[in-house]
Amino acid sequence: MTSGSTTATSPWFVRPPSTGHPARLFCFPFSGSGASAFSAWPAAIDGVEVCPVQFPGRENRMAEPHYGTYEDLAAGLVPPLMPLLDRPFAFFGHCAGALPAFETVVLLAERGLPQPDCLLVSGQPAPHHASGDPMLTMGESELRVELESFLRGRGIEPRSDMIDMGMALLLRDHAAAGRYRRAEPVVVSCPIVVLHWRDDPDVSLDQLEGWRQYSDAVDIRVVDGGRYDFMHAPDGLRKSLTSWR
Repeated sequence: MTSGSTTATSPWFVRPPSTGHPARLFCFPFSGSGASAFSAWPAAIDGVEVCPVQFPGRENRMAEPHYGTYEDLAAGLVPPLMPLLDRPFAFFGHCAGALPAFETVVLLAERGLPQPDCLLVSGQPAPHHASGDPMLTMGESELRVELESFLRGRGIEPRSDMIDMGMALLLRDHAAAGRYRRAEPVVVSCPIVVLHWRDDPDVSLDQLEGWRQYSDAVDIRVVDGGRYDFMHAPDGLRKSLTSWR
C-alpha cells in the first residue's frame, strides 16, 4: 500500500486519514470539547495513526445541529468510518466520550461490520452506571465554574464570551449525557482496556469495575496524573494506547 493520505476528508475527521500507517486509533472527546482535545497528541504513536473524531455542533462543525443522543452520534459516525476500517483499529474515549465510543462498537457489531481490536476507556464508569455520574447533578452555575476551572488548568484565562460559547456546547452535551441509559451490560467481542487516572478525585478505581461485565477480556490499569492529563498523551498513557498492536 502506498504512503500518503486519502483524498477526501469527512467532517467527522479533522484531517485526511493517512494510508501510510498499519493501524488507526480513533479518539472520542469528552463532554464540552471537540477534536482539539487531542491537538497535542502526535499524528502517530509507535506506528498507530491518531484519528481524532469531530462531533457535530462544535469547533469547525459549530453550524451543524447537535447530535442529540449517543446512539444517534454512533449512527452518524459509522458510514464515514466504514472506509477507514481497512486495517487494525482501536477506539479511545475519555470520560463521557467513552460512551459514544462504546455505542459505536455495538452498532458496528449489529451491522456485521469490522470490530475494533481494542476499546480503550479513560476515567469513565461503565454504561449501566453512567446515570450515576456526579456531573449530571450539576446545575448551570456549577458547570460554569467547572468550565472556568478547566480552562484555567490549561493556562487559559477565560473571557466571558469564551465561557458563554463553551457553556452553550457543554449544556447540550450535558443533556445528551443525561438522556443516556443502558440498563444492562452488553458484551462486546473486543478486549477493553480501562484507564484510571491516579489523581482523579471524581472517579475511583472501584467505580470502573463495572466494565468487567462488557467483555471477556477487560484490563483495568492505573495511569499517573489527573483527569485531563490525557490531553498531553503522557508516556504512561502512550504505552496503553499502543499495547493492543
